[in-house]
Amino acid sequence: MKLFVVNAKPGVSRPAILHSHGGGYILGKAAWEVGHLQALARDLDCVIVSVEYRLAPETRYQGSIEDNYAGLLWLCKNAEPIGADPTRIALLGESAGGGHSALLAITARDRGEVPVAFQALVYPMLDDRTGSTRMPPPFIGAFGWDAPSNRFGWEAFLGHPPGGGSVPVGGVPARIENLTGLPPAFIGVGGIDLFVSEDIEYGHRLIESGVPVELVIVPGAFHGFDRIAADTTIAKRFTKAKVNALRRAFGQPQEI
Repeated sequence: MKLFVVNAKPGVSRPAILHSHGGGYILGKAAWEVGHLQALARDLDCVIVSVEYRLAPETRYQGSIEDNYAGLLWLCKNAEPIGADPTRIALLGESAGGGHSALLAITARDRGEVPVAFQALVYPMLDDRTGSTRMPPPFIGAFGWDAPSNRFGWEAFLGHPPGGGSVPVGGVPARIENLTGLPPAFIGVGGIDLFVSEDIEYGHRLIESGVPVELVIVPGAFHGFDRIAADTTIAKRFTKAKVNALRRAFGQPQEI
C-alpha cells in the first residue's frame, strides 16, 4: 500500500480527508487524482491522504478494505506531523472510490478506533445487483459506465458472480443491513448515471437509520460528468455543492 499526502503543514490543526480513487474496483491510481486533490486541499485549507489500495481481481474486497482502513489509521496516528485535526476527518471517493468510502465508514464504525466526521460519496458504486439482477432503463448508464462493466467490476471485486443471494455481504455497502451510527453523508450522482437508483436508495436507507444526508441528483448528467465536462454550468454547480458539504462538515464558511 502507498499513500499520497497532499498539503501537509506540520504544527497546525486543519481538517483532513481520506480519499479513495475510482476505477470500478479494477482500475485507477491515486497518483492520477493528485491534481484534483491539490485544488480541493487548497480550497478547503485541509490535508488530504489518498490511498493506493490494491485492485481486483488480484486482491478481493477484504484486502482493499484493509488498505483503506490502514490509510485511515495512518492519518489519525500521524495527524500532528501532517497538520491534521483527528476529530475532523472526512472520507471522500468517486465511483468505486465512493463505494470504498462507504465501506470504510462502516468499518470505522464497527471497529471504533477512529472517529469519522463525514462521508462524501460522489456517484458511488454501492450495489452489485445493478445491471445484473436489477436492470435499469436503456437510457440509464448508457455512457461512462454501463451494466456489463458493472457486472465485471463487481465479480472481480467480490470473487463471486454479482446479483445473487450468496454474494459476500461484507463487500457491498447496499447489502449491509445496519446503517445506524454512520457519519453524516453527502451523496451526489447524475440523473442518467448507472448508479442513480442505488445511490438514492442508499441515501434513503441512511436517512431512515437516523443519518443526516444531503442527496444531490443532477438531471441529465452521466457518470463522471464533473470530470469529463468540468467547465459546464451543471458540473461547476455540482462541485460547489460537494465542496460546501465538506465545508459544513469542517465548520467552515460556505462558498456563495
